[in-house]
Amino acid sequence: MRKGSEFYVFLIICSLSVLIPGCKLLRPPTVSTSQVSNIGPNAATAGGNVTNDGNSDILVRGVCWSIKKSPTVEDLRTTDGYGMGVFTSAIAGLTTNTLYYVRAYATNEEGTSYGNQVTFTTSKFSAPVLTTAAITGITQTSAVTGGNITFDGGVEVTERGVCWSSTRTIPDISDSKTSNGTGSGLFTSNIAGLTGNTTYYVRAFATNTEGTGYGESLSFKTSPLIPVLTTANPSVTSSTTASCGGTITSDGGSAVTVRGVCWSLSPNPTTGNSKTNDGTGTGIFSSLLAGLSVNTTYYIRAYATNAVGTAYGDEKQFATDPVTVSDNDGNTYNVIRIGTQVWMKENLKTTKFNDNSPIELVTGNSAWSNLTSNGYCWYENSIANKNVYGAIYNWYDVNSGKLCPAGWHVSTDNEWITLEIYLGGSSPAGGKLKETGTAHWLTPNRGATNESDFTALPGGLRRGDNGAFESVTSYGFWWTASEYISPESWYRKIWYDDDKTYRDFKNSKYGMSIRCVKD
Repeated sequence: MRKGSEFYVFLIICSLSVLIPGCKLLRPPTVSTSQVSNIGPNAATAGGNVTNDGNSDILVRGVCWSIKKSPTVEDLRTTDGYGMGVFTSAIAGLTTNTLYYVRAYATNEEGTSYGNQVTFTTSKFSAPVLTTAAITGITQTSAVTGGNITFDGGVEVTERGVCWSSTRTIPDISDSKTSNGTGSGLFTSNIAGLTGNTTYYVRAFATNTEGTGYGESLSFKTSPLIPVLTTANPSVTSSTTASCGGTITSDGGSAVTVRGVCWSLSPNPTTGNSKTNDGTGTGIFSSLLAGLSVNTTYYIRAYATNAVGTAYGDEKQFATDPVTVSDNDGNTYNVIRIGTQVWMKENLKTTKFNDNSPIELVTGNSAWSNLTSNGYCWYENSIANKNVYGAIYNWYDVNSGKLCPAGWHVSTDNEWITLEIYLGGSSPAGGKLKETGTAHWLTPNRGATNESDFTALPGGLRRGDNGAFESVTSYGFWWTASEYISPESWYRKIWYDDDKTYRDFKNSKYGMSIRCVKD
């Protein structure tokens, strides 16, 4: 009677599963096993295909294998995701030359199903098995390592060594390598040709007919280098001082403990010569040089020192300012630095060009106004004005290119512009250039401070149209070496009654004062 009742209950449940919408009967999944491929001595590739989930989500799938028939999930297995469809499994840790049985499996909440059983036999031989030796003897360009071949794979090792790279963390024999004989066991490799302060990755390798095996990848860093740096362009600041510095772009892998510049009267100065000490570390630094000799040429290099040694930047050269300069007449002039320029502090008064050829002294008014070549004079033709105001020259003298002492030249229009900008513009540049007081300038000599130490004086001019002298004590006029439109050229003018400099042009026959600038 009980068995009959159970049968009727079963029929009712089956009927309900058909008649009630949405009601599905759960069952184990359906899965098939793929053929094994990529068979090696210790690994292979398998997989399967879950074609039916049994109306329940696939919780896990994979393959299981054993040296016995009908392997189950209690044996070795892979876990290769979930859900239906095709999957691939990587089988590893196998024994060489061994027959294995493998089945795909899939599990849902109703249970685990297995696919058809397939077999495969692993290869008899394999690539060698080995380890990488610790790295020792590290220098800037070399290191010592090696390996230990613990299993030759059943086939003789025909090549062994280490391979390395500074860019790939897992190097192989396509990278740099050594060749250290044949056979199993321990071997040593000497790595050479490396770059200092660089990280390298290295692996031991061994090759037989089955392939190449590798040890684990190790890393090491070569020893530090000396720093890398450049020397800044030196800047002369007076007759006995200058500034320089440098930029350290790399400390070489070791901290920079001292840096600065060194200088000498001879090329290739070192820290054994005069030097500054300007802190530590990399980057830009500045150096101040003092106690230099007047009008002297020096060689200079930046330097930086780390634990490895001292490195030097490129060599530069500079000359300190002179205090005075003399012309070919034997006249001596004081010299003044204003910004980046070195000027004579007085108006020129030579009667000779710097090649010792004479400049014509022209006194007559008509003779002056008719000149088409060089000529000079003293204001009002009085040599008593020589030491105060200097000589008056026409622009033909300027255009000769040899009016100033060797190593100097007549100031150009652009050099006057640079001077004016440095002093704050046309106004107040005129006041900063003028001699103070009224010993030579007319009252009120407005705005005169002479803070530049230029000591401009009102030497007047000589006209080019009639040869007349005018404007002494009220105006100072200075030719530039820059032509405007022939026969006219640029000049500068400073007046007693304001603090400006005036820029204008006049005919080359006019006579004006000259200031020279160091080349």
